[in-house]
Amino acid sequence: MGALPKQRVSPARQGKRRSHHHLDLPKLVECQQCKRPRLSHHACPHCGWYRNRQVFTPKAQNR
Repeated sequence: MGALPKQRVSPARQGKRRSHHHLDLPKLVECQQCKRPRLSHHACPHCGWYRNRQVFTPKAQNR
């Protein structure tokens, strides 16, 4: 036989252990060029700007 717990883990203790297992929402900031939300430390997917320079040209989106 392998190792077995000596006592049952209560729901409160189990919940305290799992309290940090949640997902975090992405941190969004406002783009300085187009004022749309973008991920922090990433180039804007809408206009292609990052740190006051254009790093790529975005593709035209078909809508």
